[in-house]
Amino acid sequence: MAAATSVPKPAAKAPKRDATATRARLLKVAVAEFATKGYSGARMDAVASRAKVNIRMVYHYFGGKEALYIEVLEHTLAKLRTDELKLDFSAVMPIDGIMQLFDFIDGHFAAHPELMKLLSSENLNKARFMQKSILIPAMATPVLKLLQNLLQRGVADGAIARGIAPLHLYVTLVSLAYFHKSNAHTLSRIFETDLLALAWQADHKAQTRRMLLQFLTPPPAHARPTPRAKQTLAAGVPA
Repeated sequence: MAAATSVPKPAAKAPKRDATATRARLLKVAVAEFATKGYSGARMDAVASRAKVNIRMVYHYFGGKEALYIEVLEHTLAKLRTDELKLDFSAVMPIDGIMQLFDFIDGHFAAHPELMKLLSSENLNKARFMQKSILIPAMATPVLKLLQNLLQRGVADGAIARGIAPLHLYVTLVSLAYFHKSNAHTLSRIFETDLLALAWQADHKAQTRRMLLQFLTPPPAHARPTPRAKQTLAAGVPA
């Protein structure tokens, strides 16, 4: 009886590489690496190792450390801008829309400490990497237009004080949502109070909202400065 011949098994197919998923995984790891260690301390081999890819893949997808870092900045800021612009203020009073925007910014920084770390690090770099990005300045225009629309509507309705510039207001909103979080460790030590405690954060937010409302609301007619008082204040002379 002839021996049975074994049929060779077909070679196993190599798993198909998902380029989109790999790139997204690398970017996620890179955000954490740069946020934790800053640009100087971050290492490309650490990004590759934590993403479980060959380091050549990092260079293949991003071109180099500087290009990767710029994309990390663009990615984290784009997340903030995209979510800001999802807010719909068309059916709310303008002053309520501004307060909702502040609430969103405050919550976004609380949920994304990596953004605060990246911004602090890039400020130490004097924004030299941001200056190489075309996308980052373009992201700011829509949110400023959003604020300008709310301010114009509010002024027209008499609900918001005149003379508030959108950029000044946005910087104020970010400052009030950012500083006590980004500097919480040093402030907690200086004042021997845990600024990261949920109760303290809630109290501070409530106080900040009252300040914003007071700033945005027009003063009563009897409290508005006279033309003469405006002239003396503008000249730096006590009224």
